[in-house]
Amino acid sequence: MKGLCIAVGFLTRLPVPSFAVSDQAFAASMPWFPAVGLIVGGVVAGAGWIGAQIDGWTGALTALVAWVLVTGALHLDGLGDIADASGAAHKDRARLLAVLSDPHVGSFGVTAIALQLLAKLVLLHALIERHAVAGLALVPFAARIAPLFWTRWIAPLHDGLGARFRGAIRPMDLGLWTTGLLAAGWVFPALLVTIPVSALWGRWIARRIGGISGDGHGAGIELVETALLLTLCVEAMR
Repeated sequence: MKGLCIAVGFLTRLPVPSFAVSDQAFAASMPWFPAVGLIVGGVVAGAGWIGAQIDGWTGALTALVAWVLVTGALHLDGLGDIADASGAAHKDRARLLAVLSDPHVGSFGVTAIALQLLAKLVLLHALIERHAVAGLALVPFAARIAPLFWTRWIAPLHDGLGARFRGAIRPMDLGLWTTGLLAAGWVFPALLVTIPVSALWGRWIARRIGGISGDGHGAGIELVETALLLTLCVEAMR
Protein backbone atom coordinates (compact mmCIF):
# COMPACT_ATOMS: atom_id res chain seq x y z
CA MET A 1 0.00 0.00 0.00
CA LYS A 2 3.01 2.29 0.35
CA GLY A 3 3.27 2.45 -3.44
CA LEU A 4 -0.36 3.49 -3.69
CA CYS A 5 0.12 6.24 -1.09
CA ILE A 6 3.15 7.55 -2.98
CA ALA A 7 1.22 7.54 -6.25
CA VAL A 8 -1.76 9.31 -4.65
CA GLY A 9 0.54 11.92 -3.16
CA PHE A 10 2.23 12.53 -6.51
CA LEU A 11 -0.79 12.53 -8.83
CA THR A 12 -3.34 14.22 -6.59
CA ARG A 13 -3.72 16.81 -3.86
CA LEU A 14 -5.48 14.35 -1.58
CA PRO A 15 -3.99 14.00 1.93
CA VAL A 16 -1.76 10.95 2.40
CA PRO A 17 0.60 9.86 5.19
CA SER A 18 3.92 11.69 5.07
CA PHE A 19 7.09 9.61 4.93
CA ALA A 20 10.53 9.66 3.32
CA VAL A 21 10.51 8.34 -0.25
CA SER A 22 13.58 7.06 -2.07
CA ASP A 23 13.97 7.35 -5.84
CA GLN A 24 13.48 3.61 -6.11
CA ALA A 25 10.24 3.67 -4.09
CA PHE A 26 8.98 6.63 -6.09
CA ALA A 27 9.61 4.83 -9.38
CA ALA A 28 7.97 1.66 -8.02
CA SER A 29 4.76 3.61 -7.40
CA MET A 30 4.03 4.00 -11.12
CA PRO A 31 2.14 0.69 -11.49
CA TRP A 32 -0.39 2.19 -9.07
CA PHE A 33 -1.24 5.10 -11.39
CA PRO A 34 -4.41 3.45 -12.78
CA ALA A 35 -5.62 2.80 -9.23
CA VAL A 36 -5.20 6.51 -8.49
CA GLY A 37 -7.28 7.11 -11.61
CA LEU A 38 -10.13 5.20 -10.01
CA ILE A 39 -9.96 7.55 -7.02
CA VAL A 40 -9.88 10.63 -9.24
CA GLY A 41 -12.76 9.27 -11.31
CA GLY A 42 -14.87 8.69 -8.22
CA VAL A 43 -14.30 12.26 -7.05
CA VAL A 44 -15.09 13.75 -10.48
CA ALA A 45 -18.19 11.64 -11.08
CA GLY A 46 -19.45 12.33 -7.55
CA ALA A 47 -18.97 16.07 -7.96
CA GLY A 48 -20.72 15.99 -11.32
CA TRP A 49 -23.67 14.08 -9.91
CA ILE A 50 -24.04 16.52 -7.01
CA GLY A 51 -23.86 19.57 -9.28
CA ALA A 52 -26.32 18.01 -11.71
CA GLN A 53 -28.99 18.21 -9.05
CA ILE A 54 -29.13 21.91 -9.98
CA ASP A 55 -28.71 21.57 -13.76
CA GLY A 56 -26.45 20.06 -16.40
CA TRP A 57 -24.05 22.97 -16.75
CA THR A 58 -23.61 23.26 -13.00
CA GLY A 59 -22.85 19.55 -12.90
CA ALA A 60 -20.29 19.90 -15.67
CA LEU A 61 -18.60 22.86 -14.01
CA THR A 62 -18.56 21.14 -10.61
CA ALA A 63 -17.02 18.02 -12.14
CA LEU A 64 -14.39 20.04 -14.02
CA VAL A 65 -13.42 22.09 -10.95
CA ALA A 66 -13.15 18.90 -8.90
CA TRP A 67 -10.99 17.36 -11.65
CA VAL A 68 -8.58 20.29 -11.64
CA LEU A 69 -8.45 20.57 -7.85
CA VAL A 70 -7.96 16.89 -7.09
CA THR A 71 -5.11 16.60 -9.61
CA GLY A 72 -3.63 20.01 -8.84
CA ALA A 73 -3.67 20.78 -12.60
CA LEU A 74 -0.58 18.55 -12.83
CA HIS A 75 -1.37 17.14 -16.25
CA LEU A 76 -2.64 20.45 -17.61
CA ASP A 77 0.80 21.87 -16.83
CA GLY A 78 2.34 19.08 -18.90
CA LEU A 79 -0.04 19.80 -21.77
CA GLY A 80 0.94 23.46 -21.77
CA ASP A 81 4.65 22.65 -21.70
CA ILE A 82 4.36 20.16 -24.56
CA ALA A 83 2.35 22.65 -26.62
CA ASP A 84 5.04 25.29 -26.14
CA ALA A 85 7.84 22.81 -26.86
CA SER A 86 6.09 21.59 -29.99
CA GLY A 87 6.05 25.15 -31.25
CA ALA A 88 9.82 25.35 -30.73
CA ALA A 89 10.62 21.86 -32.03
CA HIS A 90 11.29 23.11 -35.58
CA LYS A 91 14.32 25.08 -34.38
CA ASP A 92 16.68 22.65 -32.66
CA ARG A 93 16.73 20.13 -29.83
CA ALA A 94 18.47 22.51 -27.44
CA ARG A 95 15.67 25.06 -27.89
CA LEU A 96 13.03 22.34 -27.37
CA LEU A 97 14.60 21.21 -24.09
CA ALA A 98 14.98 24.80 -22.94
CA VAL A 99 11.28 25.48 -23.52
CA LEU A 100 10.30 22.29 -21.66
CA SER A 101 12.38 23.30 -18.65
CA ASP A 102 11.04 26.87 -18.62
CA PRO A 103 8.45 27.25 -15.81
CA HIS A 104 6.66 30.02 -17.71
CA VAL A 105 3.76 29.23 -20.04
CA GLY A 106 3.78 30.65 -23.55
CA SER A 107 0.98 31.42 -25.98
CA PHE A 108 0.85 27.87 -27.34
CA GLY A 109 0.54 26.50 -23.83
CA VAL A 110 -2.16 28.95 -22.75
CA THR A 111 -4.18 28.15 -25.87
CA ALA A 112 -3.85 24.39 -25.40
CA ILE A 113 -4.89 24.54 -21.73
CA ALA A 114 -7.87 26.81 -22.47
CA LEU A 115 -9.09 24.56 -25.28
CA GLN A 116 -8.66 21.48 -23.14
CA LEU A 117 -10.70 22.90 -20.27
CA LEU A 118 -13.39 24.09 -22.66
CA ALA A 119 -13.54 20.69 -24.37
CA LYS A 120 -13.87 18.88 -21.06
CA LEU A 121 -16.58 21.25 -19.84
CA VAL A 122 -18.70 20.77 -22.96
CA LEU A 123 -18.22 16.99 -23.01
CA LEU A 124 -18.96 16.68 -19.30
CA HIS A 125 -22.19 18.58 -19.84
CA ALA A 126 -23.14 16.24 -22.68
CA LEU A 127 -22.50 13.17 -20.51
CA ILE A 128 -24.48 14.56 -17.59
CA GLU A 129 -27.39 15.52 -19.83
CA ARG A 130 -27.45 11.93 -21.10
CA HIS A 131 -27.26 10.52 -17.56
CA ALA A 132 -23.97 8.76 -18.40
CA VAL A 133 -21.99 9.70 -15.29
CA ALA A 134 -21.12 6.07 -14.45
CA GLY A 135 -18.75 5.79 -17.41
CA LEU A 136 -17.13 9.08 -16.45
CA ALA A 137 -15.86 7.50 -13.23
CA LEU A 138 -13.61 5.16 -15.28
CA VAL A 139 -12.10 7.76 -17.62
CA PRO A 140 -9.17 8.79 -15.37
CA PHE A 141 -8.49 5.10 -14.66
CA ALA A 142 -8.24 4.19 -18.35
CA ALA A 143 -6.14 7.26 -19.19
CA ARG A 144 -3.57 6.42 -16.50
CA ILE A 145 -2.91 2.98 -17.95
CA ALA A 146 -1.34 4.59 -21.01
CA PRO A 147 1.78 5.98 -19.23
CA LEU A 148 2.77 2.44 -18.26
CA PHE A 149 3.10 1.55 -21.95
CA TRP A 150 4.71 4.86 -22.94
CA THR A 151 7.33 4.44 -20.24
CA ARG A 152 8.08 0.90 -21.31
CA TRP A 153 8.45 1.50 -25.06
CA ILE A 154 9.33 5.15 -25.70
CA ALA A 155 12.84 6.35 -25.00
CA PRO A 156 13.08 8.97 -22.22
CA LEU A 157 13.59 12.50 -23.49
CA HIS A 158 16.12 13.29 -20.78
CA ASP A 159 17.30 12.05 -17.41
CA GLY A 160 14.24 13.17 -15.51
CA LEU A 161 10.92 11.86 -14.30
CA GLY A 162 10.18 9.79 -17.40
CA ALA A 163 13.58 8.08 -17.22
CA ARG A 164 13.13 7.33 -13.52
CA PHE A 165 9.98 5.33 -14.17
CA ARG A 166 11.33 3.39 -17.16
CA GLY A 167 12.60 0.32 -15.30
CA ALA A 168 9.70 0.13 -12.85
CA ILE A 169 7.06 -1.30 -15.20
CA ARG A 170 6.94 -5.10 -15.39
CA PRO A 171 5.09 -7.19 -17.99
CA MET A 172 2.88 -8.36 -15.12
CA ASP A 173 1.79 -4.77 -14.45
CA LEU A 174 0.93 -4.23 -18.11
CA GLY A 175 -1.03 -7.48 -18.23
CA LEU A 176 -2.93 -6.74 -15.03
CA TRP A 177 -4.10 -3.27 -16.00
CA THR A 178 -4.79 -4.24 -19.61
CA THR A 179 -7.08 -6.96 -18.28
CA GLY A 180 -8.76 -4.34 -16.09
CA LEU A 181 -9.23 -2.06 -19.10
CA LEU A 182 -10.73 -4.87 -21.18
CA ALA A 183 -13.10 -5.73 -18.33
CA ALA A 184 -14.18 -2.08 -18.07
CA GLY A 185 -14.56 -2.01 -21.85
CA TRP A 186 -16.99 -4.89 -21.65
CA VAL A 187 -19.35 -2.57 -19.75
CA PHE A 188 -18.37 0.67 -21.50
CA PRO A 189 -16.89 -0.18 -24.93
CA ALA A 190 -15.94 3.48 -25.45
CA LEU A 191 -13.10 3.01 -22.94
CA LEU A 192 -11.28 0.76 -25.43
CA VAL A 193 -10.50 3.89 -27.46
CA THR A 194 -7.70 4.28 -24.91
CA ILE A 195 -5.65 1.79 -26.92
CA PRO A 196 -5.49 3.50 -30.35
CA VAL A 197 -5.38 7.04 -28.91
CA SER A 198 -2.50 6.11 -26.59
CA ALA A 199 -0.63 4.51 -29.48
CA LEU A 200 -1.11 7.60 -31.65
CA TRP A 201 0.11 9.91 -28.88
CA GLY A 202 3.15 7.72 -28.26
CA ARG A 203 4.00 7.73 -31.96
CA TRP A 204 3.53 11.49 -32.23
CA ILE A 205 5.60 12.39 -29.21
CA ALA A 206 8.42 10.04 -30.19
CA ARG A 207 8.63 11.63 -33.64
CA ARG A 208 7.84 15.26 -32.83
CA ILE A 209 9.47 15.67 -29.41
CA GLY A 210 12.00 12.86 -29.58
CA GLY A 211 11.12 10.99 -26.39
CA ILE A 212 8.83 10.81 -23.38
CA SER A 213 9.09 12.95 -20.25
CA GLY A 214 6.90 13.83 -17.29
CA ASP A 215 5.34 16.58 -19.42
CA GLY A 216 4.70 14.09 -22.20
CA HIS A 217 2.93 11.75 -19.81
CA GLY A 218 0.79 14.57 -18.40
CA ALA A 219 -0.18 15.91 -21.81
CA GLY A 220 -0.99 12.41 -23.02
CA ILE A 221 -3.21 11.70 -20.04
CA GLU A 222 -5.15 14.90 -20.68
CA LEU A 223 -5.67 14.12 -24.36
CA VAL A 224 -6.66 10.50 -23.73
CA GLU A 225 -9.19 11.69 -21.15
CA THR A 226 -10.75 14.10 -23.64
CA ALA A 227 -10.90 11.42 -26.34
CA LEU A 228 -12.62 9.07 -23.89
CA LEU A 229 -15.16 11.71 -22.88
CA LEU A 230 -15.98 12.30 -26.54
CA THR A 231 -16.34 8.58 -27.25
CA LEU A 232 -18.55 8.09 -24.20
CA CYS A 233 -20.78 10.92 -25.46
CA VAL A 234 -21.12 9.19 -28.84
CA GLU A 235 -21.82 5.89 -27.10
CA ALA A 236 -24.49 7.50 -24.90
CA MET A 237 -26.31 8.80 -28.00
CA ARG A 238 -27.15 5.29 -29.18
